[in-house]
Amino acid sequence: MACVPRVFVGFTGGRGVPPATTTAFDVLVDDDEHLAAVVANAARWPLASSALVLLLRGGAGRSVPDGLIAESSTYSTLQAGPEHGRWLAGHERRVRAAECEPAVRVERRGGRLALTLARPHVRNAFDARMRTELLDALAVAASDPEITEVVLEGAGPTFCSGGDLAEFGTLVDPASAHVLRIAQSAGLAIDQLAAKVTVHVHGRCVGAGVELPAFAGRVVAAPETSFLLPELAMGLVPGAGGTVSLPRRIGRQRTALLALLARPVDAETAQAWGLIDAIA
Repeated sequence: MACVPRVFVGFTGGRGVPPATTTAFDVLVDDDEHLAAVVANAARWPLASSALVLLLRGGAGRSVPDGLIAESSTYSTLQAGPEHGRWLAGHERRVRAAECEPAVRVERRGGRLALTLARPHVRNAFDARMRTELLDALAVAASDPEITEVVLEGAGPTFCSGGDLAEFGTLVDPASAHVLRIAQSAGLAIDQLAAKVTVHVHGRCVGAGVELPAFAGRVVAAPETSFLLPELAMGLVPGAGGTVSLPRRIGRQRTALLALLARPVDAETAQAWGLIDAIA
């Protein structure tokens, strides 16, 4: 099964599945509606769906850096594939005006470093500049032993709406994009500081807005928060570290379910799964 490029779906019908058989499935669903959605999405994006489950199957044996390399390699392969090409062809390129204000606000008070994603006009869409500024701030926390607490939150109506679509398809080639993702991984930087990091999320958290907080030691969500992985519909897999961070919190089958359903889950469900640690 490990190398079979198919999505294996287990249907529980709400009755549960014997523990001895659960590892045979990539995803478990417990009602007819979710079953239909998973099957339909896997059929619509077969390359991305197969790549996702193959990636997740091997995740347990990988370190965080190795997992990020595997994820980025898969993501870059799909970037050159027909499903992502179809998505790009159907979406007009967005152009952003130049921004002068910092993409990440940084405030230090004693041993506490407060970081705020500060592009509320685009719901904190995660772009290259935001990534660079976040990495710079996290590097300060990593190099200064007097910083004992890092708090990350987002300004405006939502914590983070995912990767900035204005940057999709702008790099010269997938190989260059792969090298850049590995060299500048915000997920890895958060993971290396996880014991110090608390992320406060709110609003509609999408893509990177789900994947990056999951690396932190603690995630606190506002009651109205929702969580969505949209990458499958773009012909891709999560690319901000989600195939590494999410399985460590919720397991590979729920990670696959979140991606294959392509529907948001609420804060209560996220807490029950272990995706977040508290609702406040």
